[in-house]
Order: sequence, then C-alpha cells, then structure tokens
Amino acid sequence: MSAFKIANRQIGLDCPPFVIAEMSGNHNQSLERALEIVEAAAASGAHALKLQTYTPDTMTLDLDAGEFHIEDPNSLWTGTSLYRLYEEAHTPWDWHRPIFERARELGMLAFSTPFDETAVDFLETLDVPAYKIASFENTDLPLIRRVAATGKPLIISTGMATVAEIDEAVRTARMAGCEQLVLLKCTSSYPASPENSNVRTIAHLRELFGCEVGLSDHTMGTGAAVAAVALGASVIEKHFTLRRADGGVDSAFSLEPEEMKALVVESARAWQALGHVAYGPTQQERASSIFRRSLYVVRDIAAGETLTAENVRAIRPGMGLSPKYLDVVLGTKVRQPLKRGTPLSWDILK
Repeated sequence: MSAFKIANRQIGLDCPPFVIAEMSGNHNQSLERALEIVEAAAASGAHALKLQTYTPDTMTLDLDAGEFHIEDPNSLWTGTSLYRLYEEAHTPWDWHRPIFERARELGMLAFSTPFDETAVDFLETLDVPAYKIASFENTDLPLIRRVAATGKPLIISTGMATVAEIDEAVRTARMAGCEQLVLLKCTSSYPASPENSNVRTIAHLRELFGCEVGLSDHTMGTGAAVAAVALGASVIEKHFTLRRADGGVDSAFSLEPEEMKALVVESARAWQALGHVAYGPTQQERASSIFRRSLYVVRDIAAGETLTAENVRAIRPGMGLSPKYLDVVLGTKVRQPLKRGTPLSWDILK
C-alpha cells in the first residue's frame, strides 16, 4: 500500500519505473546548455528532471585549507576547495524557473534537492511537486523535518547511512507529516562500482520501512539500474549530460541522451518481464505447442502390424501422442494401415 502519485505520475510496483534525470552541475554554468539538457532529457523519455538548490555559501565556508581542501587522489575533484567546487557546480537560483517551465512544457515533472531551509523556502515559491534529500544530508534531521512539513512526496537517498540512521530519517519525516516516501539505495562514490552497489538491499529496504524504494545510481551504464527494477525498484535516478566529453563536475558518471533513452526503455521492459508466478503455456505460447515433439508413424504400417522403434518415433510437430507414451505403444498392434507421417492416437491401436 505504499504506492502514490507525484503530480500526475504514479509511483509504485504496479507501473513502470519512474526515471529521474539529474542535471546537477552538468550545465557547466550556462543557462543555454541547461535548457538543452532539459530538452535532451525529455527526448530521451525521462519522466522527471531534477536540480540541486544551494549556493556555495549555504554549503560551506570560503576556505582552502585543511578539511576544506579536497586532497583525495581518487576524487574527481581533488586539488580544489569545497567552496570552489560548489561555486562551479551550483545552479543559479534565477535559472530554476525557466528550467522548470521548459521541463513542464515538454511533459516532464521538475523538482530539486534543497540543501538548507532557505532552499526549501525558495522552491516552495516555484510550487515543486516533490523533494529529494541527498545522501550527504540524510542525517540532517532539521532539514528533513522542514521538507516533510510541506506535505509533498519526499525521496531520500540512503548513501552511507546505517539502518539506524535511515530509521531516524524515516521517523523524522513521518512525524513531520510525510506520507509519501521513497528511499533510494545509493552508493556515495563517484563513479560507483557495480560490486559496491549492493542492489539486493532494495527489497530489504521495502520490507523494513514499508515505503517505495529505488536506486540513485552512480555506476556507468544501465546494468545496475535494470537489475534494481528486478529487485523492486520503482524509482531510478541517474545523472544526465549532453556529452561526457564536454566535461563538468559530474560528467564522468552521467548518462548521455542515447544511454538515458536505453535506460527508460530497458527498465520498463524489466518491469514488464517480472509479471507474476506462472506455469504452463501463456496465451501467446499456445500456438507454439504444435512445435513440441509427439509420436508419429515414420514408415508405412500394414493393418495388424506391431509398432517398433523403426516405424514410430518422437518427432515434430506435436499432433500425436506425447513422447512419454512411447514405451507404452511399442509392441502394440495397429487396427488399420497407416501411412508414413500419421500422428499416433489411441483409437488406431488394438
């Protein structure tokens, strides 16, 4: 009973996965490029476009020393400061309205991830239909409380969070008024590796918290996301760009338009393929039963002659007795002459 709607879009196991194209900082500080990304996302079939709403000053301090400087050699952003990174990556707030309006014109939902209360207040003026809490903010209970108080659907990424931390976030959201919740399995490394994705967790999240679940995927390609659908993901979020070769803070782990199109198509196919527990022929398979093997006369047989392995075999098509009766009919006599190619039936046996 966890299914619900975001605006006019149903979210749940009874409908195809809800695919979110995350622009993040891939606009490369160009509104023109940002609008091109919106158009490409819509053309690819993505159901929603998502931004991130912050300024460098709402994220950190303008310092470039100690813990404010990124020194991890494995990081995509090593050698810069947190402040400069967020300065480069942030989406100017006056861009939000034209971006959202363009997305809506093209039939997509549009919403954002706020990183502090001022961002929530701003996004409320734009009447967003839902909110997303980023993995790094899933322990910011005051922020979750503020977003949940809007009464709008809430999507929370669970990257790095323990079960206890997820439980705190979910309890906080529900106590503050959130009734429509999605938890996204997420691995907070950029890019993430498939072996660290652990998408089996998706089914466990649904069982533990009784809400919709999905995947916020930072791996390359679409394999992890399609696998997640098979495990019960009803929401898929992927970063999106026009061309990885153009660079940008998130480009290395973002999908290009043709890849996003493939994700939308293949995740829907994966959902369709799940079906239900079923045995026996489907309606479509019934016509193919003729291609099963069955028992046929393979040499002309005279009336009263005995059936042997030389004059009866299991061959296609399937109009005769089932092959399981071969041992039963061998050694019996026939009532009438039979031509080669006659299917065996009980009424022609003595």
